[in-house]
Amino acid sequence: MALPLLPGYSFNKNLGKDKFHKSQHFDYSNGVRMLVGIEKPGIGGEPLLGQKLQPKYSVFPKGENTLAPSWVAFDKQVLCFDAYFQEPVPQSKEEKFRVRKCKIFFYLEDDTIQVVEPEVKNSGIPQGTLIRRHRISLPPPDDDQFYNVHHFNINQEMELYSRTFKITDCDPFTRNFLKNLGVRLNVNDSTPEDPYSNLRQQMEDSMKPLRPYERQDTLKQFLDHDRNVLRFFCHWDDSETMFGDPRQLILHYFLADDTIEIREVIFPNSGRDATPKFLHRSRLPKHAPIPVRQPGEKTDRTVLNVFGPMGHGGRFILDSLKTGAVEDNFYKDCDLTIGSVINVWGRNVTLCDCDNFTKEFYRTKYGIEDFTPVQYKAAPVPKPPRPVPPYNGFGSEEDSLCSCQGLLPKPPQKDFKKLMEKDRQGLESNVLRFVAKMETENPVDMERVFILSFYLSDDTIAVFEPTQRNTGVLGGKFLERGRVKKPGQELFKSSVSEYFTAQDLYVGARLLLNNQPFQLVDADEYALSYMEQHAEEFPRANLGTILSKIKSINKEKREQLITVTEAADTGVIQYEHFRSLLVAMECGLSEHEIMTLGRSYSERKQPEPDLGMMLAVAQDHLRKKHFEAFADMVRAFVHEDRNSSGLLPSQDARTICMAFQLPLNDDLLRALLARYEKESGEIDYNAFLSGINWRENPTPPVLPEDVLKFDVNRDGSPVGVASSTVNYSLMLEDIFGPLGTTGQGS
Repeated sequence: MALPLLPGYSFNKNLGKDKFHKSQHFDYSNGVRMLVGIEKPGIGGEPLLGQKLQPKYSVFPKGENTLAPSWVAFDKQVLCFDAYFQEPVPQSKEEKFRVRKCKIFFYLEDDTIQVVEPEVKNSGIPQGTLIRRHRISLPPPDDDQFYNVHHFNINQEMELYSRTFKITDCDPFTRNFLKNLGVRLNVNDSTPEDPYSNLRQQMEDSMKPLRPYERQDTLKQFLDHDRNVLRFFCHWDDSETMFGDPRQLILHYFLADDTIEIREVIFPNSGRDATPKFLHRSRLPKHAPIPVRQPGEKTDRTVLNVFGPMGHGGRFILDSLKTGAVEDNFYKDCDLTIGSVINVWGRNVTLCDCDNFTKEFYRTKYGIEDFTPVQYKAAPVPKPPRPVPPYNGFGSEEDSLCSCQGLLPKPPQKDFKKLMEKDRQGLESNVLRFVAKMETENPVDMERVFILSFYLSDDTIAVFEPTQRNTGVLGGKFLERGRVKKPGQELFKSSVSEYFTAQDLYVGARLLLNNQPFQLVDADEYALSYMEQHAEEFPRANLGTILSKIKSINKEKREQLITVTEAADTGVIQYEHFRSLLVAMECGLSEHEIMTLGRSYSERKQPEPDLGMMLAVAQDHLRKKHFEAFADMVRAFVHEDRNSSGLLPSQDARTICMAFQLPLNDDLLRALLARYEKESGEIDYNAFLSGINWRENPTPPVLPEDVLKFDVNRDGSPVGVASSTVNYSLMLEDIFGPLGTTGQGS
């Protein structure tokens, strides 16, 4: 009775199978169709009946938490075994067999084997790689299989291509790997000795001398002093010979091998051929010329014949005393000193001087400190002065002078280095600006104000007159930029005229510019700061020089200065009082030096910015840009004011101004918002918009006089602010020391 087809009673062999491919058994080999898949499995990779599939590679135990293939897991991991094999040597009476040592490398990634024989000196056998890296099959009848890691062990033999290798040992990595694999390693075996190799070793030992040879180490000197060369400047007087003259030479001494090379200094148009070298690099004998030696007369080592005939059978030893040795004395570094005379193959050459490296070498090694050069040249005959014709009035003086210095006139050369250093660089203008006034009795000219600009890059001066209202004088350029001669010089002369420099300009200086007298009455902040930063170039801005002048006054004036300090309660006085006091003392200080003192010991108060001036400048900018969107700005401010308080945070107000692209400078906008800001950090936007509205609330226009006053004032603030104060007591302490001990020191 047949069983019912219940679940689990199905006899379908393909149930759960997902591979149904058929292996390829036919292919082309050398252009011939043939059966190539005898060992391939059947459908789905399942073996056929009676078929035993051989693994393609060795199956190693998987590591912990790794599924990498063998060619990744065992990449660059090689097992190394020490082995040897015996090779028969027929038809030789000295040896019957030969023991050849080798290394067997087994690559775990693909089961390949490589056999390498280390090279032995003078073996006469081609050594190196005996078997290239590839998979090696087992000996018959298992030649269908290949060697894997399980076929290797210590103290066992293995046959590779009909040659029997015996493994004697392995390295620590191989030993640990096989132990972890579960292989039980055998005891290490020793490699048998090769009789012929022992015989050759005995012969080599018998050929060695009974006592060691003298060691001559020249490599250390080469390694220590390679590329180190001493250089001397020499002189050879050859004037005694016919058509001879003094010659200048350069001697190079090479410390690496004690050789000397000499080169001759060939001057242009000297009439001599420019030979490459005066003396080729070689060792220079002291007593030249030396006699020619016979072959074998001069040797590096001296030996003594103990007994026996010459040649085979005699006994020789090394002569440590070097009896009868022929030695030639050569120049060394200890023989070369400044002032010494050396013999260069019959020519007496005097060492006159050397370079800095040579001086340091002799100072370190021999302790020589005197390197005074030998004077071998006659003093040059002074050239007769070339008379220069006086200036004729055509062109500039420099241009006329260049036309007298050569047949081909060249333009005068400018100081290019000074031009590059003192040219404008970013915010550094390198231009000193002073306020000047005319020294005249004309009441109209006395009120005129001039701006004198001195350009440090080329020492040129330009004078500009700002426009002033109701003066009847047109402003503008007064003096073209150029160099200005100092007064009182002769016009038609041979020497170059003197021009005004930066050191001639200071507050209080009197200048004569093209027969017009001027006096410098003030300077801008940049000029004063620049002169104080470069005090070594400007003596009138040097605080140390100014204090030394005050310190040199007599005792009466010193006591008068101290009395003023004692009269002041706080030790601080106004700058005008300070200036009047120094002028009355007649300390010999100029106006610029007094200003430098006031700036150094001043206690300046920052003036409060004028709101009216700021609104006037802001409305002037808005008027020029035709900005009239004030009604829209009011609606925007009211929209942002949720509480209808008339106040908004300063940041929100600035954001609205930027959204309307208010054409004002960012610094000016921030300053205006800060003036309308309350203690709570909010601004009254109604007052702010009313102040900048140039349509409804116009302010007085900004006058040119105000801008001029703002620019030329000494401390950079508008005229009318409170002047700075000077710490008078601190200045006196720096000059005379503590006031309590001043009288005693006097």
